[in-house]
Amino acid sequence: MAQVHERKLRRGQIEDEDASKLQLGVFQNVGCLTISEVKHLIDKRQLPPPDMPVFKKAYDYVQTFARFKTQDAAMSVREVFKKDESLHQFEAAQIGNLCPEEVDEARTLIPSLQNHDEQQLQALLDEVATLRKFQS
Repeated sequence: MAQVHERKLRRGQIEDEDASKLQLGVFQNVGCLTISEVKHLIDKRQLPPPDMPVFKKAYDYVQTFARFKTQDAAMSVREVFKKDESLHQFEAAQIGNLCPEEVDEARTLIPSLQNHDEQQLQALLDEVATLRKFQS
């Protein structure tokens, strides 16, 4: 079951945060990147990497968990997500990170996908799987 977090706002109001309902709190209107996109942004960085343990850990993480190893593949996946206007950017990033193969798996991992059309969602998952399989 998804865990709901509450965040206190000014004047005692409470804002619920629940990713399964796409209630993302302060991150509601912020762009979401896949781990692969973050990897490629770090790789293209012109400056030398900062000598900080947190940067090293983040870099190791994106190197390990990036599903799309080339920048072209990561960009192609982003283009696939743009085809479905009903897909929230958070959902798109999660699909790109988790790469579920079946609709049931996607809906289990990303509960906010429950109301998406099953055939359309499966077509999207198939396209992402194909891009992952044939990335150069």
